Amino acid sequence: MHFKLIIALVDEGQTKHILQAARESGATGATVIGSARGEGLSPKKTFFGLNLESQRDMLMFIVEEHLGREVLEHIATIGGFDENPGSGLAFQLDVEDAIGLASQIKALSDDVEDVL
Repeated sequence: MHFKLIIALVDEGQTKHILQAARESGATGATVIGSARGEGLSPKKTFFGLNLESQRDMLMFIVEEHLGREVLEHIATIGGFDENPGSGLAFQLDVEDAIGLASQIKALSDDVEDVL
């Protein structure tokens, strides 16, 4: 089986909704790293002229490659990434090798057969 790593950077308040959307699309698990920071095209400022950094969570999903695009698009829709600038972003990368997914591979086999 071949896998994709989907990484989503979202506002803390959206994490629960994005996790649920990923599961609905076929993701079998996730890793959440809290309190990530970043800035977009132009940094947000407060009225004191200080940078305002919103807290984000980094969500990582390892999904079967045939489910990758569906998961990516569904979490982008639920998160409103294209409609609301600064609401989050997601991307996928190829996974060359992975260990520790035996139980998930068994669950994924049936789902992937339906897709193929």
